Amino acid sequence: MNISLAGRAAIVTGGSKGIGLAVATRFAASGADVAIVARDKEAIDAAVAAIGKSARTHVIGVAADVSKADGIRHAYDEAMKAFNKVDIIVNNAGTSQAMPFEKLTDEILREDLELKLFAAVRLIRLVMPQMKERRWGRIINVLNIGAKAARPNSMPTSLSRAAGMAMTKALSHELAPHNVLVNAMLVGIIRADQHVQRAKRTNVALGEYYKAHDKEIPLGRVGEAEEFANLACFLASEQGGYITGTAINVDGGRSPVV
Repeated sequence: MNISLAGRAAIVTGGSKGIGLAVATRFAASGADVAIVARDKEAIDAAVAAIGKSARTHVIGVAADVSKADGIRHAYDEAMKAFNKVDIIVNNAGTSQAMPFEKLTDEILREDLELKLFAAVRLIRLVMPQMKERRWGRIINVLNIGAKAARPNSMPTSLSRAAGMAMTKALSHELAPHNVLVNAMLVGIIRADQHVQRAKRTNVALGEYYKAHDKEIPLGRVGEAEEFANLACFLASEQGGYITGTAINVDGGRSPVV
């Protein structure tokens, strides 16, 4: 299947590494202009340079803290300045935190919600009017499988991601009459920078870290970021035009629920 995003413009938050970078790369390869948003300017510049080696579209990097309202506004304004429109957004910012409820402070929860939930809410709020006016839009919220089936000691991520899934479903009904599709993609264990950092913190070799998780996954292996990006590209395309209000597990079968 030839999936084309030619003529489309996208914003990908958390787009400088891992899943976000894979999604931005796939979008650009499929013909979309892409704004990569992240905090680390050096990582953004490296990502834009890497994509630019093969993509012929317009790819920009925006350094912004999307956990802040002015950071989201800055990212949106820069994308509009570069592309004059936004057709697709992928709300991907945030890493997975996991701790027992007893250790969850107000500050930890507030920071998690600002980065994962409020960042998505604020960006959607900005792009909705133009998507509705053009009667075309794609919103993809990147969550994790804990949004459906929370495990013990999974705070605050399971809480914020469940809220993101509820928002996805409710918003899909509100925007369907305007041909704006809203879906969620739920991550299992996919090779990404957060796992690299977690392995370092626990003094475990990365290969051994991934190997330890293989037995939890029916397919017997962790996923690749490019596999996640392929589905994101489909959902963002015309070929995915009859899919909205879904929360799709991208986890090799690891989730206990469908």
